Amino acid sequence: MGSSATDSHARTFPSRSWVLNSKVSFSAASKDYQMGRYTQSLATLNQLMDIQQDAKTYALLAKNLVQLGFKADAAKAYGLAGNCEGPNAYEYQKQAAKLHYETGSEDDALLIAMRNLSKAQEDPELAFIITAIYLKRQQRDIIRPFKTVLSESQNPDHMRLAALLLSDDLHDATNQALARNLFKRFPGNLAFRFLHLVFAREFNEFEEASKHQAVIDATLAKGDIEILRKDNPFYHLHWCGNEDFNRYATIGTTPLNPERVSFRRSQPHSWSDKIRIGYMSSDFWDRHATMKLLQRILELHDKDRFDVTLFCHTEPEFLKHNDTNRSRWGRIVTVHGFSDQAVLEAVRQHNIDIMVDLKGHTSGSRATAFNLPLAPVHVGWLGFPGSTVNIDLDYVIGDHSVLPDVAKPFYHEKFCRLPESYQPNDPMHRPKPRPVTREKLGLPEEAFIFASFNGNRKITPETIDSWCRILKRAPNSVLWLMANTPRNQTNLLKQFQTAGISPKRIIFCPRAPYEEHIDRQQAADLGIDTFPVNGHTTTSEQLWGGLPVLTVKGTNFASRVSESLLRAIDLPDLVAADLQAYEDMAVELANNPGRIAEYKAHLKEKRYIAPLFDAERFCDHLEQAYEIMAERARQGLAPDHMDIPALPPRTAPFAAE
Repeated sequence: MGSSATDSHARTFPSRSWVLNSKVSFSAASKDYQMGRYTQSLATLNQLMDIQQDAKTYALLAKNLVQLGFKADAAKAYGLAGNCEGPNAYEYQKQAAKLHYETGSEDDALLIAMRNLSKAQEDPELAFIITAIYLKRQQRDIIRPFKTVLSESQNPDHMRLAALLLSDDLHDATNQALARNLFKRFPGNLAFRFLHLVFAREFNEFEEASKHQAVIDATLAKGDIEILRKDNPFYHLHWCGNEDFNRYATIGTTPLNPERVSFRRSQPHSWSDKIRIGYMSSDFWDRHATMKLLQRILELHDKDRFDVTLFCHTEPEFLKHNDTNRSRWGRIVTVHGFSDQAVLEAVRQHNIDIMVDLKGHTSGSRATAFNLPLAPVHVGWLGFPGSTVNIDLDYVIGDHSVLPDVAKPFYHEKFCRLPESYQPNDPMHRPKPRPVTREKLGLPEEAFIFASFNGNRKITPETIDSWCRILKRAPNSVLWLMANTPRNQTNLLKQFQTAGISPKRIIFCPRAPYEEHIDRQQAADLGIDTFPVNGHTTTSEQLWGGLPVLTVKGTNFASRVSESLLRAIDLPDLVAADLQAYEDMAVELANNPGRIAEYKAHLKEKRYIAPLFDAERFCDHLEQAYEIMAERARQGLAPDHMDIPALPPRTAPFAAE
């Protein structure tokens, strides 16, 4: 029965041996259905269809099949009912789509749903089917119109799916409406409160954020850490620097299965003379921050020892803006829109030895594919500053700053610590800073200029309070601050004024083209970092542009990144021991321009000899790590912590100014 198929005459439904000697009529079949005599009703309908093939007959047939557990056949029957003209045609088609989806026939469900696309924008049931399937296939461009209808639905499944539709762009009005609708309708839902807080922080709505954060803090104070499981792993880091707590933020993930991990590691594997590295990301286009860091490393990989494949699920719209010949980075295999199973098949075709996830729990990630046996070794690196909870990764690549020994209990991954910094930096494709004047940028000539170009959501109430104390103690100083939107600017300025800081001392700048941004940084005196999430690419850009950065010693990966970068360019004294020392050092430097000049001279001198921007040195260390990982796996050894030894220090620059 379960394998039967329906042709245009519906004659391959259940066997005619079920026919009973009852009156062959629709009313008889309907009465049997209402009385729960589904087999008898079905037998009558089988006879009736010899003479009557209309919507109501097919629909009743479908209802009986559902009751008898034959959902796949019921879906086909509803499809036939929907193909008949009539007032209920759409409802029948929708029922067919729902049953196809429930039985795993996603393509059949989509075929029906997409025929009714305009209605799906108003019908949450059909919108759910389309969205669930295309979200799994990472085709987010198609599902954007369904955010609002899903968020307004009373069905909890619809709302949970809606919460997964946030794209990278929190400034997208549809994202904002989605979050607002969810929280407004369900203010007691912790997941929606956390989601609401993401947007409040994104736009520096400090009063709103503090009000709702207080509810979270009060619950945590009672020892209820489990509430954090309703928080997004990435956005959680923007307010919580507790490395123990960080591993509880797991919404949208499922617990890791140790048996599947063991199964993957024990699978037979064919090794070769070369180590086959697979990188997976949605950021393989040259204007993305990840590629501004990583591009040169990919070009430098030793082709005699390593075979590099990029499993690319970058959105096609971003690839339109790419100007680089990506074949220089490695073999490109497009997996955009693939299911996890299809990703597995693509990776297996290339017999990858080490698969590297460059996204972790960030938007657009395909990290869940790593819960399938992609390769003997799974590695997390660069995209996510922490443990990629509930994802089958053997190693996380870091360094001694971001992954100190005290962090080991909070990671399921083993530490692979590079000797200087975990962050690669590209000195070849990054523009060199050109001379610029304060006058051209509209900055005061005589003032000491603190600067922050970090994303606005990283500016927490604690950070802004600290900056206010610094400004009050350094009266000849101003703060040069990047504002993403006029809304951010208004909210930030209000917070400074509330703390007694004159608006004249806050100078806002917009985002700028990359070359101009690299140029303008040197016009400031001192970059001041945010916490608990530091500048990452932003900090290395400031150091490249000749701007020293002051940070505070962190308590988790995300808050230790600037320390890692400063140590890699031989400026560890700009890492303050605590918040008070951070403020004291900022004030001291504001009163001592001579030291700032020394720091700037140091950055210029060290740019082409210190490890931070030495891509060749970094690549050598990274390849050492890959070789050790591969050799352990080849020998059947379990992953273990490893510290990669440093090459001898350079005695001459690796490039000319």
